Amino acid sequence: MSWASPEEIFLSTSLASYLDKKLLVLLRDGRKLLGTLRSFDQFANAVLEGACDRVIVGELYCDIPLGLYVIRGENVVLIGELAPGEEELPPHMTRVSVDEIRRAQKVERDAWDLKGTMRKRMEFLDMD
Repeated sequence: MSWASPEEIFLSTSLASYLDKKLLVLLRDGRKLLGTLRSFDQFANAVLEGACDRVIVGELYCDIPLGLYVIRGENVVLIGELAPGEEELPPHMTRVSVDEIRRAQKVERDAWDLKGTMRKRMEFLDMD
């Protein structure tokens, strides 16, 4: 078994290795941004070119174009490189328009709120 040298580890974890590559960036608020990394700094602030916000609801998805996008480093949870030429999503996912994905988000949010309301009403049962 061979171990990587400290220099190899540093290069593999540095954002410099991702310059000019297509990335997926997961933010603290749950949003998923895709775009080409053009610049970054020591705080993980990053600039994405051709960025889009990927919204997924169930088996529906939509890429909302954002253009040139600056991300503040403290909001970054995860950064990953997307393999060029490979399909980004499973084949069962369906691409829809922005209006359709917004309606699906509203339905999902309403269902979540209803579930929370029902849970509050049933707290007196103390199911534990």
